Amino acid sequence: MKVAIVGVSGAVGQEFLKLLDERKFPVDELVLYGSARSAGAEYLFRGGKLKVKELKHNDDFRGVDIALTSAGASVSREYAPDITRFGTVMIDNSSAFRLDEDVPLVVPEVNAEDAHNRPRNIISNPNCTTIQMVVALNPIEKLSHIKRVHIATYQSASGAGAAAMEELKFQSSQVLNGADPTVEKFKYQLAFNLIPQIDVFTDNGYTKEEMKMHNETRKIMHSDISVSATAIRVPVMRAHSEAIWCETSSPLTLDEVRTAFISASGVTLFDDPANGKYPMPFHLAGCDDVYVGRIRKDYTHPNGLAFWTVSDQIRKGAALNAIQIAEYLVFTAKNTKL
Repeated sequence: MKVAIVGVSGAVGQEFLKLLDERKFPVDELVLYGSARSAGAEYLFRGGKLKVKELKHNDDFRGVDIALTSAGASVSREYAPDITRFGTVMIDNSSAFRLDEDVPLVVPEVNAEDAHNRPRNIISNPNCTTIQMVVALNPIEKLSHIKRVHIATYQSASGAGAAAMEELKFQSSQVLNGADPTVEKFKYQLAFNLIPQIDVFTDNGYTKEEMKMHNETRKIMHSDISVSATAIRVPVMRAHSEAIWCETSSPLTLDEVRTAFISASGVTLFDDPANGKYPMPFHLAGCDDVYVGRIRKDYTHPNGLAFWTVSDQIRKGAALNAIQIAEYLVFTAKNTKL
């Protein structure tokens, strides 16, 4: 198994390296790619040093089975033909192909089998907030069809990359020391603040980030579900939180819902509010699952449910989901071609 990582120097690329090792992914050869600026850098992997190659338009991907890409949408669009030309499966973490009809959008806990229908040999990783939400919604959907969802996301600095995380650290230090904060990665100061805008606004008043959650959820779940989202950037270093309200076709009991969460793949139930136990990003950075708590019936609607989720954006929201797709392909391929 020959695997490539494109964009290895970024936060998600670094997580790819960690997870391939932690999960003992069957890599016989690993090749690292980056920009001209990153080329020549060295990273440790399983006891050896690997040097980053510059990504170029050439035949470098001949013989590569799987390429994990996280270098931005423009890079993915430009280099997809080079990456897939010789049969490499490109698992892409950018927004470049998510809504293309001939590219599957996959969350393994929900629609893993879609990964086999890939005419262009590209599989897209959904938006981080969408991944987190559909993993939690899927157990409910199996009990009763979900008609609509209202969601508020509380997205950490990690969602904007490693440089954004560093800016939050630096801003916090500046503010605490009485200095004017440096603002570069976000529209406004994030330290000690909330920013109710992620991505640009569309004509309907929602941001592109918010519309992604509606459009991607429908594609992943093969559903007519409607999602109305408000996306908020919060001064948290890592792990996103979501407050979710959903309406099902028929009423569900809380016991049914809790049992469904307990048995669901990729979900950890952490729900004991009477004793102050519920998911929080401070405790769950670096964890793999989507953690669910604050589960309650919506007293304003007979078929309404409300709950709270937390998940690490860099892991399940990005790198882990991509590697789980790769694991699924390897496991289901057995002795046949991916």
